[in-house]
Parts: sequence; structure tokens; C-alpha cells
Amino acid sequence: MRRAQGQLLRQIGAAIDRSPSTISRELNRNTVAVTGYRATSAHALAFERAARPKPSKLLVNSHLRGIVERDLKKRYSPEQISGRLKREFPDREEVRVSPETIYQSLYVESRGALKRELTASLHTGRTLRRPSRKVAQRENRIPGMSNIAEHPPEAEDRAIPGHWESDLLIGKGNLSAIGTLVERTTGITMLLHLPDGYKPDQVAPALASKIQTLPAMLRRSLTWDQGPEMRNWKTVAIDVDIEIYFCDPHAPWQRGSNEKTNGLLRQYFPKGTDLTIHSAEDLDRVAAELNDRPRKRLQFQKPIEAIGELLLQ
Repeated sequence: MRRAQGQLLRQIGAAIDRSPSTISRELNRNTVAVTGYRATSAHALAFERAARPKPSKLLVNSHLRGIVERDLKKRYSPEQISGRLKREFPDREEVRVSPETIYQSLYVESRGALKRELTASLHTGRTLRRPSRKVAQRENRIPGMSNIAEHPPEAEDRAIPGHWESDLLIGKGNLSAIGTLVERTTGITMLLHLPDGYKPDQVAPALASKIQTLPAMLRRSLTWDQGPEMRNWKTVAIDVDIEIYFCDPHAPWQRGSNEKTNGLLRQYFPKGTDLTIHSAEDLDRVAAELNDRPRKRLQFQKPIEAIGELLLQ
């Protein structure tokens, strides 16, 4: 576009933070006599130059492909599969695959060693790749709340277990919900059954009951957004002896672990569906499956393994 407008190489380079020589090489390689330089045709030409006859690793290695297919069906992400392979087979280079290779085998037809149906096992469930989007946080204020800025520094570095992040997954028409709790150190997840709704009088007793199942060492703090469902937060704090803090408005990154987990949970509880159809046993089963997935930040250890080690100390 800038070239078509008659801009000089130095002007284009300055606008996109590239040297004029880089712009010159790009134009020389990818300018077509009839149409001139077009981004779409340049991308196609670059892809052709980069193409190699080498077949996909997953296409020629049936053993590796079988492991990847098995773990995709268990709803592991490509990154989790790649990291877990390194952990389980530390001395076997042939049992290695990058997350991008898995994605390309699923989404790129020419690399299609894996069946396209397996994309349904990814947490997005998409048949085409596209950027993810985050849902904006609500602005409801909670009387007498303690802001996240007041929570102890130990909760930030994840060194000490027992600090939780929580929120709600909302169902069709805002008529149903599931509570989600994620422990920051291990990533262990618990789900809150709310069959009758998610008003403050329904959330508080369910939340207190769930937290009471935890040992005292895992009840240090809880961070929630400023949703009205937590207006009875003081009751929960007193009943289970836990400190409760609230995030700033429009700051979902302050509950980063919970936000990511909620994204994974949409694989089981899609947006726009009625969440009351799921029993407490259903929620426990989903939580158990999620806690059995390897995590990159745990060096691909599973949350259930990490929490087990802490409880044995």
C-alpha cells in the first residue's frame, strides 16, 4: 500500500521499523511484472520458496503419530504434548515434535498427517486457526472489598501454595453458571456446582463448602473479579478462614491462571449452552481430566502430581 502511494524506501522502512535495504530486497524478490507488489502474492511466492520436499515427521513416524493422536483425544494441547514427550522420553530424539508441527498437521492440508476431526479436541475446537479473543471484565463494585494490591507478595511469585484465583463461567442467556477455582502454584482446578443460579446467596455457601474440602495449608487467599455474585464475600472469608481480594475493573490479567483455565474449560462447557445440565459429578470429572494435563510452567508436570508432592511435604 505504501509503495503504491509512491513512498520512498526510507519512508516505508521508517514506518514499519525496517532498514531500506530490507524493503528493497522484499520488493525485488516479490514484485510481479503485471500487478506490481502485492502482499498476498508476495506471501504465496515466499511460501513456494520455503517449500521443501521433506515429508512431515508425523507422516513418516507412525509411533510418534499414535502418541500425538492419543494425547489429542485426551484434550492435551500441542504444547503440552511436545513438552510431555521430552519429559517421558528424555533420551529419544526420534520421539520429538514441536507444537507448530502438530498444528500444521491438523490445519494445513499439505501437511495433514493428523485427521482434521482431532481439531475438535483442542480447547478452541476450531477447524481454522485464528487469534484468540478475551472477554471484557465487568465493572461491578463490591462493598468493603480488599483490592488485589493489598494481597501478600508471596501470592505473586507462586512460591507458596494456597493462593487461588476464581471466577464464573456463564451459560446461555446469562441464566446459568459454573464457578471455577485455580490454585496459582500448581494450577490445580476445582469447579463449583451452582444448579440453582449464581446470585450472592447461592454462590457464597457453595464456595465456602468447596473451600472447606481443602487442608488449611491450601487456604491462604482467594482473588475474584468484581462481579455482584461475590457481595457476600465476608461470609465466605469468615466461614473458611481465607483472605479474599478483588481485581481491578477490566484487568483479567490479574487473574491470569484463572482466565487461561476458563478458556480451557470452554472445551467442555461451550459458550451459549445451558450449564445446569451438568451434575456435580460431571464437574468433578472435568476437573480431574484438566488436572491430569501436563503444564509447561511446571516443566510439563501435571497439576495432580504437583499438588501431591506439596501435600506429602
